[in-house]
Amino acid sequence: MNIAAKWTIDRAPDLTGRTAVVTGATGGLGYEVAYGLASRGARVLLTGRDAARGARAVEMLRERLPEARAEFLSLDLACLRSVAGFARDLKERTDTLDILVNNAGVMASPRRQETADGFELQFGTNYLGHFALTGQLRPLLVRAAEGGRVVSVASLAAWQGRIIFDDLQSRHRYTPFSAYQQSKLANLIFALELNRVAQSAGWRLHSIAAHPGWARTDIAVSRSSAPQGLAERSMRRIVRIGFRYLGQSAEAGARPILFAAAAPEARDGGYYGPGGRGERRGRVTEARIPPQALSLSVARRLWAVSERLTGVALS
Repeated sequence: MNIAAKWTIDRAPDLTGRTAVVTGATGGLGYEVAYGLASRGARVLLTGRDAARGARAVEMLRERLPEARAEFLSLDLACLRSVAGFARDLKERTDTLDILVNNAGVMASPRRQETADGFELQFGTNYLGHFALTGQLRPLLVRAAEGGRVVSVASLAAWQGRIIFDDLQSRHRYTPFSAYQQSKLANLIFALELNRVAQSAGWRLHSIAAHPGWARTDIAVSRSSAPQGLAERSMRRIVRIGFRYLGQSAEAGARPILFAAAAPEARDGGYYGPGGRGERRGRVTEARIPPQALSLSVARRLWAVSERLTGVALS
């Protein structure tokens, strides 16, 4: 069902007085989401690991939108200490947070790497880092005037994902795209479960998921110099060609995320993406949810494991 046939950020309400945090906002989808929210008057905090890239992103945003209220804050989602420090700093800057866009991600690292806390890089960055960040910022979110919105950015890759509880960190078997698929499925499961928990507990918090389709960004088209097997090289080539010819721009890919973050029509527990063939590109619509994302037992087990691994009690 196309509930937003021609939706663009211009149709979003005035966000003046609202504060938004966008992770991974120094380029690609995150930058376009930050720009869209700033264009509606929100105070936008762009986050990332690289201060120089962050400064350039803010400068570029202000060149496009001179009146933008935007600044860069350092955040490394691959380090729980950084996540906790970011949350402490933000609580000193503001009493409330209206929008949290959990966008940052690592895609298909050619060799298995670990975060500062010993998690597999993709699962730790894309999912566990955002789980911990959401938990740390929940006090600010629930104090927002209309309840804070948490937008979890998933991916079409979630359709091929499986939550391997016996090997969440891919220590026994690692393949780049399988690890990425698991992390993005975890993001979607988290968004759906966060909505259920929030409603059950009576939190003033709205959890919504979105995916960008096949958006042409650095995460999708980057080339790796690390050693790769034939299957891995072939998969990367297919991804690059597919995104180039069948995908859409980062600006278009950001629209479902912006819809989830700012549109009054976006419903709690909803999932939004492009409405074209295969949900790869096109206008905003409700996205199909992979069956494996709907298991309550898996969601509750993943939530409990995530609290244990991160040391952040979200419930």
